[in-house]
Formats: sequence, structure tokens, C-alpha cells
Amino acid sequence: MGTGDTNGERRTPATLHDVAREAGVSLATASRSINGSTRKVNDEYRQRVLAAAAKLDYSPNLSAQAVARGTSMTVALLVADVADPYFAQIAAGVVREADHEGLIVTMAATERDSERELELVRSLRGQRPRVMILAASRRADDPASTALAEELRAFEASGGRVAFIGTAEEPFRSVPLDNATGAESLARALVDAGYRSFAALTGIEGLRTAEDRLSGFLAGLGASGISIAPDRIVRPAFTRDGGYDGMRTLIERGARDIEIVFAANDVMAVGAMSAIRDAGLVPGRDVAVAGFDDIPTARDVTPPLSTVRLPLEEIGRRALRLALGTLDEVDELPVRAEVVLRASTPARGV
Repeated sequence: MGTGDTNGERRTPATLHDVAREAGVSLATASRSINGSTRKVNDEYRQRVLAAAAKLDYSPNLSAQAVARGTSMTVALLVADVADPYFAQIAAGVVREADHEGLIVTMAATERDSERELELVRSLRGQRPRVMILAASRRADDPASTALAEELRAFEASGGRVAFIGTAEEPFRSVPLDNATGAESLARALVDAGYRSFAALTGIEGLRTAEDRLSGFLAGLGASGISIAPDRIVRPAFTRDGGYDGMRTLIERGARDIEIVFAANDVMAVGAMSAIRDAGLVPGRDVAVAGFDDIPTARDVTPPLSTVRLPLEEIGRRALRLALGTLDEVDELPVRAEVVLRASTPARGV
């Protein structure tokens, strides 16, 4: 029988047949008791099976279960960067909702590479997850988008469920984010605070999240007749180091008359603040900085960072509910962005 013996020798792992024999029930009853079948099992038999499984240290073969069911108890979450606090908060929401549903989350990083994302989706299909959630922003002209859509349609045709966080092509479910409107509101708030001379750090051209946030911010400024000169819009990587490098570029071009820099996400803003310090300037005093997302770090940096708050954890939870079809009335409401002004953008005299 499949357990370690009293001499400490390793023996073959217990099988479901071993459990059924130990419990004195049929193989079918043992399977239904352990694998959560919808067919009702006599509670006495079920308790005998569970006791036998514990005694034999039996672990279900999840891969075999996935093959038999056509799906597994896992949720596959694809993010751009596992180290980015933005995606970490989304992942926390997905994990908490998955716990509530009795599911397990696996996560993979696309590194903002569309070909890598496509290969990950292809590999994950073979593992038969119940749900795939795609959270990484993608390019509007992504050459892999057609192939990705085909893979995802095939995944859904086999019983899987797909949800996007952010913009998604039809017919896939998505949790849209208030990127453009949130950035527009931030721009209006900063103009009201007295700012007139702006610069912007955004991701590479074509990245949807970055483009939406920049276009919204420009629209907000335009409502007051303010624009940003082309040489004051820098497009580095959508990362902390990208923000640092982008701010260095602005400084090298002559940043003394720039009152405030808008970074398209908070990690870029944090990098920009470091570059400002390294140039012998003081963030918030010599050059104001604002970001987007309201990651936890935004409250802890010095000075605390003005930003646009997205409820990232709730977005993650909502994405899984959307995929599983367990929505409630709250999920029907738009995900609202909220402007949060802190010490990195002190009011100026108007």
C-alpha cells in the first residue's frame, strides 16, 4: 500500500484504488467523495473515504482530473511584470476571489512582449485552466493580436473562460479602466492648483494604456488652452527605470521652466523623482510630479505622490467574477478613477 513504511523506506504513493480499499467503498464512491462530484455521496461513506485518504497521505492527481473534466481548478493570470506593484495589487484581488471560489492562481509575466504572451497562452491551454485573465497592456498595432484571439477563442471553445483587464477585442469579456477620463480629471485638478508649464513621461508609442492616459491628460489641459510641446513628451519604458531615464532626458533638454511632470504610471513617477534629486533639484519644490494608479508606494515616497487612484485589488476580483459569471450588482457599475493630490504637487499662486 502506498505510504512510507516503519523503516523509513520510500514507497509508491497511494492511489485512489488504495483509498477505496482502505475505506471499504467502491472506486466511484471514493472518487466522488474526494473530487467534489455533483453526485451526492452518503456522508458516512464520504467521511470514511476522507479518513482513509488522510491515513494513506493520498494526494489527488490534478492533471488527470483536468483531463477528465476538460478543465482544472486553476486560474491563469498573465501580467506584464510580476515586480510591478500595479500588477501585484491586481494579482492580490484575483487570488482573494479565487480563494473564495476554491480555485488556485498561477501567474506568468509577458514582459510586455506580445509574442511571449502568445506563447504563454498556448502553453497554458495545455494545462486546462478554468480561467485565463490577461492584465498586461498591449499595443494597438500588435502583430500578434490575431493569433492571440484565435488561441483564446479555441480555449473558450474547449470550456475555458477569458477575461481582459483593460481594453479587449470583441467578443472577450473585459473590465475597462477609466484611464483617459482619470488622466483628464488629473490635468484639470493640476491646472486649478495653478500649474501652467507641463511635461509628460509616457510609455512607448502605441501602448494602449499609456496612449489613453496621455490623450486624456492632454484633453484636460486643452480645456484650459494649455498644451505640451512635443519635445516635452518623452516615451521611455513603462517602468521605474524608464521614468528615471525619461526625466534625465527632460533635464538635459532644459527643465528649469517645467513646473510639473506627469508620468503615465506611479513607478515611472518614482523614477522621475529620483532623477530630479540626482540633478540637485527637489521634487515638489523645484519640479512637481504626478503619476497614475495610486500604488502603495505613492504614499510612502518623499514627498508623497499625487496620482489617480484605481481600485486595483477590486479590479482583479471583478475580472475573475466576470470570467466565472458570478457578477453582482456592484460589478455592473463602472470602475471609477479618483484624483488624489498630495505633497508632490503643492498648490501654486494663480
